[in-house]
Amino acid sequence: MSYLRFEKAMMTNLEEVLPRELLRTNRSGAYSCSTIVDCNTRKYHGLLVVPVPELDDDNHVLLSSLDATVIQHGAEFNLGLHKYQGNHYSPTGHKYIREFDCDKVPTTLYRVGGVMLKKEVVFQHYEDRILIRYTLVDAHSATKLRIRPFLAFRSVKEFTHENSVASREYHNVDNGICTCMYAGYPELYMQFSKKNDFVFMPYWYRGVEYPKEQERGYASNEDLYVPGYFEMDIKKGESVLFAASTSEVKTRSLKTLFEKEVEERSPRDNFFHCLVNAAHQFHFRKGKDDRYILAGYPWFKCRARDTFIALPGLTLAIEEQNYFELVMKTAERGLREFMEGRPSTVKIYEIEQPDVPLWAIWAIQQYAKDVGEEKCISNYGTLVRDIIEFVMAGKHPNLTLEENGLLRTEGREKAVTWMNSADNGKPIVPRTGFIVEFNLLWYNALKFAAKLAGISNDTEYVARLEEHAEKTRRSFLDTFLNDCGYLFDYVDGNMMDWSVRPNMIFAAAFDYSPLDRAQKKSVIDICTRELLTPKGLRSLSPKSGGYNPMYVGPHSQRDYAYHQGTAWPWLGGFYMEACLKLYRMTRLSFIERQMVGYEDEMFFNCLGTIPEMSDGNPPFHARGAMSFAMNVAEILRTLKMLEKYTYK
Repeated sequence: MSYLRFEKAMMTNLEEVLPRELLRTNRSGAYSCSTIVDCNTRKYHGLLVVPVPELDDDNHVLLSSLDATVIQHGAEFNLGLHKYQGNHYSPTGHKYIREFDCDKVPTTLYRVGGVMLKKEVVFQHYEDRILIRYTLVDAHSATKLRIRPFLAFRSVKEFTHENSVASREYHNVDNGICTCMYAGYPELYMQFSKKNDFVFMPYWYRGVEYPKEQERGYASNEDLYVPGYFEMDIKKGESVLFAASTSEVKTRSLKTLFEKEVEERSPRDNFFHCLVNAAHQFHFRKGKDDRYILAGYPWFKCRARDTFIALPGLTLAIEEQNYFELVMKTAERGLREFMEGRPSTVKIYEIEQPDVPLWAIWAIQQYAKDVGEEKCISNYGTLVRDIIEFVMAGKHPNLTLEENGLLRTEGREKAVTWMNSADNGKPIVPRTGFIVEFNLLWYNALKFAAKLAGISNDTEYVARLEEHAEKTRRSFLDTFLNDCGYLFDYVDGNMMDWSVRPNMIFAAAFDYSPLDRAQKKSVIDICTRELLTPKGLRSLSPKSGGYNPMYVGPHSQRDYAYHQGTAWPWLGGFYMEACLKLYRMTRLSFIERQMVGYEDEMFFNCLGTIPEMSDGNPPFHARGAMSFAMNVAEILRTLKMLEKYTYK
């Protein structure tokens, strides 16, 4: 039986299926996403959503959805599903679904009387092209298939409404048409593998509603343009291929192209393979040589901090060192351009954030553990040294190495850490001064750089680094360790943040830490008692002031909950690493039980991946972005660590 498979009883229950989403990507920034019954519930949903760099830096929904209608004896059975204002659904094609399977490619089986129609969908790698194969599995009389496309041609951040500017023009192409609603957009090609009749019948479907936007306090309805419909005969056992793309395709090649794409897909037949599939969805190729990691879907771009935190888990943990090196090659160029004050030639955002170079060293450290120090020195030894010297020389605009060996940063006016929610531009969590994870990263970087220098027999440099590290260690303990057995989150002059936050977990998870074993144990114990949930670590303890665990309501309300109690799976990954390092085999069963909470996510929300965060209180509802790179990465890295300890 398939791992991700749902029967008729669930597929016909809208309360059960509408929260379940499905994401497909092309590894070049475009994606296709909807619910598993093809009813769009977000403005970010769409069958073909692509970047249009000529317009802006956002993705754009070209083809919103596609309704298929089965026709027999003149009777029409529309398999589509749309939500309209007033909680009205029309048509109600979900009632014909017999089963849904998401093993290799998403497959939906419909039954209408004696007709059984199978639909399979893939997104072609590195092309802005969605492919759908309709197969008439069974039919007892002549059958027609009618396909009606719903067009949007708008940014994922906006809505489209009926207007007189939208172009109704179209051109015939090989077994289909191409059309473009607005100037500046690419043409949309809609083609089939066999001849068909296109009936031009332009119409605006008004008041399509997106409940997820209602939940988030945004406008939630739009109008979609349908230029007409395609109609063709289909025989029992026959397959008809549909392609929607920004470029024309030779329709006689569609069958081969679809089969090739299916062959390249890895099965999602267990927890691990789902995560591997999700990891590949964050791949982003731009141009011939540049490789990136997208921070998440559907609204995140390539962010520097997310790239370096996620990179080891998304690549090394699944034996894909080559992609680590490709991404790091692009990222290193961006880092060097920033450190040397040159214009950036890479599309990585927030590379100026003060902890980004230190997370880069942490990522390289994981690479060294995977491939060996010698190869690491050959590939990245110079970069590690250059970052250390860049920080020591005080060249970063917002990172100062103080006399006590600690790093200071200014975060009162602008958020500079991963806890970056803001209200009117001002940080909601104004972490400033000496920040705990910045200095843990710095100590870890100094010790790792010293180790690499020792392998290279650079004894003078080793001595210098060790001296700096020892000064940092002593000052860290004096500054951050409090009498309650945990670490201050940040210290700014006489102001010490006593809030219990998860950023101290890195002190027990990193390979090099200023803390001794007893101090690490105390940190882990506090995190276990006050921060641990089945979905990761809370961003704030329920015992601390300002605890706000429910990420719901309008934008401003959600901003105040974003880092004030919500649970983050990627932090749970570092927590589990800390447990394994400190307790080793005795915590294996505990960690395995923790992983159950993450495996549950495979079947809810966005199938086969991990959402951005969850509420900090039961029942820990998933919130935010449907798929988040750092979360997938850290769970994959934890699985690899578990394997090492299990077979040790």
